[in-house]
Amino acid sequence: MAKPRVFVTRQIFSEAIDAVAQVADVQVWQDELPPPRDELLGKVRGVDGLLCLLTDKIDAKLMEVAGPQLKVISQIAVGYENIEVAEATKRGIPVGYTPDVLTKTTADAAFALMMVAARRLAEGWKAVQDGKWQTWHPLHYLGQDVHGSTLGIVGMGRIGLEMAKRARGFDMDVIYCDLIRRDEDEARYVMKYVDLDTLLREADFITLHTNLTDDTYHLIGEEALAKMKPTAVLVNTSRGPVVDMKALYLALRDGWFTAAALDVTEPEPIPMDDPLLTLVNCVIVPHIASASVATRRGMSLLAAENLLKGLRGEKLTTCVNPEVFGA
Repeated sequence: MAKPRVFVTRQIFSEAIDAVAQVADVQVWQDELPPPRDELLGKVRGVDGLLCLLTDKIDAKLMEVAGPQLKVISQIAVGYENIEVAEATKRGIPVGYTPDVLTKTTADAAFALMMVAARRLAEGWKAVQDGKWQTWHPLHYLGQDVHGSTLGIVGMGRIGLEMAKRARGFDMDVIYCDLIRRDEDEARYVMKYVDLDTLLREADFITLHTNLTDDTYHLIGEEALAKMKPTAVLVNTSRGPVVDMKALYLALRDGWFTAAALDVTEPEPIPMDDPLLTLVNCVIVPHIASASVATRRGMSLLAAENLLKGLRGEKLTTCVNPEVFGA
């Protein structure tokens, strides 16, 4: 009996590839950049399983080209806005994703970015590199204290809750807004539910941990940015389009608030002529919030596990659309 065919859209941890290769014929896209659309469509033709990334557009056309034998789509990410999940469900294809395993690591990175921006660490490091460090001066590189400040969390999911836990160690007051009020967590982690306007006006640090939806697209735009404290710091490790990048540039340039730190941008990668790159009060890193060895290995292994279960017709460990399995 022929082995099932699998296409993996990027190089991932070898342990994950080896696990899949034991039961399937695996082809892995070897380039650093994502497969171009035409290449992707060609590679998925006739496959039984697809292991993909956020950078790959998995839509109805791709599923049609792949063919009716496609049994599973497994993604290495907690988000899945690049996948037409409703179309997959209609075709009876389970979609796997990798939540939980990256939660704490992403929160670590978000907190680190917050501190880097608050204390102007990237700006100071650049000054050292450029030979501008001439003496200690009591008025140079003054930043914002993190301890004892107010942290505003937009999106109180898994990662948002981890941010609240970390804030306790810095004696921060925590306020949050979300579609759902977390009553039990409020008592446990001493945090307060507020609406978005209140959060924008009161928080010293605002960290974004919301999904990208039609409602959250450019949620943080000109109107929202204008409500922030002049001393505030904005951190985004969610999705780039949650923030209006053009409005962000104008707000930072004109001093509406102090600084921003971004792990995600719109588009990705950020174009080298984007004006945000000219600002010393905007720290940008290349979507690396989950990039620890242990976490990326765990994501790879979980994605492989979901893929293998899908090939066997079993329920996925972490599934976006479990309704495809019925009762």
